[in-house]
Amino acid sequence: MAVLSFAQWIRAAATVFGVSMLPVLELKAAIPLGLAMGLPLWETFLIALIGSSLPVPFILLFLRPLFRWLRRFPVFARMVDWVEKRTHKKAKSVLRFQEWSLLGLFLFVGIPLPTTGVWTGSAIASLLDLRILWAFPVILLGNAMAGLLMLGLGIIII
Repeated sequence: MAVLSFAQWIRAAATVFGVSMLPVLELKAAIPLGLAMGLPLWETFLIALIGSSLPVPFILLFLRPLFRWLRRFPVFARMVDWVEKRTHKKAKSVLRFQEWSLLGLFLFVGIPLPTTGVWTGSAIASLLDLRILWAFPVILLGNAMAGLLMLGLGIIII
């Protein structure tokens, strides 16, 4: 593995950080990208983990108020209804049994599949009124598990 110059490292780290914050891609795409760009394993993992975790508190705190505000405008009401319906559909896999909801949320976020991750997991927690103090650490732990799984896959593939 080639040693990156400082400018190359900054560019690669910023790219990994930015990609990890994007919905759907998150750290599932950022970790293989960082490894392919030549970033060291644990630096890639930590940068992607921090970047993908950054949106979580904002989604948990502000998604419901944002949706209430958007519903006032007919042009956005249908979109909000669609997102809520889709999120509730995803939530059925998480919340088969209410008392196991945090374990389901952890697994939902932690298994790196398309449309799972911190964005959808945070939306599920927010729209289903899971307590933020419980949901936040569970989402972060699930995100770390997904990151470690992607790191393992990245080592094997790259």
